[in-house]
Amino acid sequence: MTEAAQGPLLFLDVDGPLIPFGAASHHYPTYQAVSSPQTEANPLLDRINPEHGTRLLALRCELVWATSWLDDANECVSPRLGLPRLVTVTWPNAPETEMHDERDGLHWKTRTLVAWAAGRSFAWIDDELTDRDRAWVSAHHPGPALLHRVNPSRGLTEDDYRILQEWLRMNTGSAVDLGKPHEPE
Repeated sequence: MTEAAQGPLLFLDVDGPLIPFGAASHHYPTYQAVSSPQTEANPLLDRINPEHGTRLLALRCELVWATSWLDDANECVSPRLGLPRLVTVTWPNAPETEMHDERDGLHWKTRTLVAWAAGRSFAWIDDELTDRDRAWVSAHHPGPALLHRVNPSRGLTEDDYRILQEWLRMNTGSAVDLGKPHEPE
C-alpha cells in the first residue's frame, strides 16, 4: 500500500494531551468511563474525555501510541476512548543517546519517531515538544511532519484539533472522513 493510500501517522502521547495535569487550580473535569476493564488502574484516567476517541477516529490518519504508557495505553486508555487496539511505539533502551539528546535539548522520543515513520508523513501530539525537536525533524525526516505541542494543563482542545485538521487537509487533501471513522490497520 502506498503512503498516499495509508495516510499520515498520528503519534499520540497520553499524559498531557489526553490526561491533563499541572494546572494551578487542579480542577479538572472528570468523565465516567463508557468501557474500561481497568476501572481502578489510575484515578487520573477519569480525566480522559471520551469524546476524543470519536474525534481521533474521524481523522484521516493512522493512530499510533507514542507514550511511555506503552501497551498499557491499549489496556487502560483505548477502552475509555472507544478506540481499537493501536500500534504502540516501542522505545529503545539507549541511555547514552538519550543523555546526548537531552544535553542538546532534543526530546527523548524524537529520534525514535522519525525512524519509526521511515519517511512517511506524520503528526506528533505531545506536551513536551520544542523548536529543537521541530528543527531536528525538519533536518532528518524527508516527509511532511507536524510536531504540535499541547498545553498539558488543558489537554487536547478545539484549537488543537483545528490545527491538526488543517495540517491533514494540506497534506492529504482531507482532514476528516465524513463517512465512517478511519480505523487503523
